[in-house]
Amino acid sequence: MNGELNVAEFDAFRSEIEAAERRVAREIDPGARALVVAILVFVLVGSFALPHTGDVRGWNLLFGSHEASAAAVGLPERVFAWLALVFGVGFSMLALLTRRWALAWVALSGTALASATGMLAVWSRQTVATGHPGPAIGIFITWLTVIVLTFHWARVVWQRTIVQLAAEEQRRRAAAEQQSRTLLDNLREDEKPDDKAADGPNSGIPPTEGPDR
Repeated sequence: MNGELNVAEFDAFRSEIEAAERRVAREIDPGARALVVAILVFVLVGSFALPHTGDVRGWNLLFGSHEASAAAVGLPERVFAWLALVFGVGFSMLALLTRRWALAWVALSGTALASATGMLAVWSRQTVATGHPGPAIGIFITWLTVIVLTFHWARVVWQRTIVQLAAEEQRRRAAAEQQSRTLLDNLREDEKPDDKAADGPNSGIPPTEGPDR
C-alpha cells in the first residue's frame, strides 16, 4: 500500500515537472534584455527614415520609388531592407509580446540572415557604377542595429535552452531517486512475509516443559 502511494505521488510530481518543461519549452524570459530589444526595434524603425544611399531613404528602398530607380538601387539593398523590417521589427516585436520561443528563434534566424545580407548591401553600394551615390548613414545604422539584435536574440534563446536542460536534469534525478525508493520498498515488503513464516504461527507462545519424571 505504501509503495502504491509513493508511485502515485511520484506520478503526480512527474506530471507537474513535465508540465513545467512544456511551459518552459514554449516561452522565453528575456528579463531586462527585453527593454534593450525594444529600444533596438525603435532605432531600426527610425533608421528607415534616414537616407540609405544618396537621398534615397529606407522606405523608398522597400517600395521601389522613382528615387531608388534613379540611384540604381540593386537587389541586395532591397532584400536587406525587407529582411530588417520583417525580422528585425516584425518578428522581434511578436516575440517580445507573446514570449514564444519559436518566434524568438525565427527572429534570431532572420536577423542573422539580415546581418549577412547587410554586408552584401553595403559592399554593393561601395562598388556601384560611377555617377551613382554610395552608402549613406541610414544603411550603416540599420546594419549595426540588426547585428546587435542578432546578438541579443542569441543570448535569449541560449538562456532558455539552459533552463530547459536544467529542468530535464532535475526530472531525471527525481525519477532515479523514486525508482531506488520503490525498489527498496518492494524488497522490504518481500522480506516481511518470509520473516512471519519463519517465526511460525505459535512463535509468540513460550515452550512448555515436559512432565517431571
